[in-house]
Amino acid sequence: MFGVVSGWIDRRREIRRRWQSDARRLIHEDERGAYYAAQRLAARSRVQRDRAGFWHWAKVASEVARISSIAEMDRAVVERIADEELRTHRSPPGQSDKS
Repeated sequence: MFGVVSGWIDRRREIRRRWQSDARRLIHEDERGAYYAAQRLAARSRVQRDRAGFWHWAKVASEVARISSIAEMDRAVVERIADEELRTHRSPPGQSDKS
């Protein structure tokens, strides 16, 4: 039983390391826009029905908000990003949305 729990903890730590690393990378590339970049990737994953990707990028955005004091975070901008991703990455007319 200890091995199962230990393995689960190790997997969770690796997942956390990945989103923390992605947050640091986005901050390094463009600290002011890092939160919006993560939100854009989360919205894109959501539109593409990539549940794991959505949660990953949502956590990245959260981490950016936690560690950056200058990242811009405006709800109206995030809503525009989500709307834009929905328009851009939705299936073309006549094709199924995999609903």
